[in-house]
Amino acid sequence: MLSNFIRESDRVDLTSVEHAMGSKAGKDGKVYTSKVSAILSDDQLEILMPMEQTKLILLPVDAEFNLIFYTKTGLFQCFATVIDRYKSNNLYLVVVELTSNLRKYQRREYYRFSCALEMCSRTLVEEEIKSLEESHPMILQPNMPIKRSVIVDISGGGLRFMSNQKYEPGSMLYCSYDLLKGGERRHYEVVGKVLAVRALENRPDTYEHRVQYVNMNEAQREEIIQFIFEEERKNRSRS
Repeated sequence: MLSNFIRESDRVDLTSVEHAMGSKAGKDGKVYTSKVSAILSDDQLEILMPMEQTKLILLPVDAEFNLIFYTKTGLFQCFATVIDRYKSNNLYLVVVELTSNLRKYQRREYYRFSCALEMCSRTLVEEEIKSLEESHPMILQPNMPIKRSVIVDISGGGLRFMSNQKYEPGSMLYCSYDLLKGGERRHYEVVGKVLAVRALENRPDTYEHRVQYVNMNEAQREEIIQFIFEEERKNRSRS
């Protein structure tokens, strides 16, 4: 039950899930801070309409938000949709309905989205690594051989992929893949550091790699996070 984790007056941060798709609220990815006013049921909350300085932020009905709750027992996260808003006792309130389960949340954690995406990758050569370490724009060496692989989960912090090629932990990789976002296919070329590698017991000559992004552009990271939000929302609407 929500009341086992969330209390009245607990702080809650709201970020629009659809800001990249033209939502009326939070379209710049802004985080709005508010407080829980009441627990209405196991999947509905009443929240004070957030304010920015002295300006009231009118969250639109049907808008979906990522919610982070600050409680005495830690941080919790969920997705929720605005289903009503009104004024009561001189307070502007909004009712949200949870569209995902409440889960424990770590501040520096990036949500991992399970998927099956084609990717091309290769180890960076010495010149590329040197330019990266010196914070120069990295110029990719042409005509380098690449290996095909499959991304099995992705987040704003990195990815996990399967490949017949085994990369060593600590090695730097060039990774190239496409994401379908807002109906448009977008191409990404990122650099990642291999954190861990393991051979799959049931698949000979196949290796699982965990990779952390290195020096990623924050605009690119935000696009990847928004892709994940969009796909999660599609999955929930189909279930």
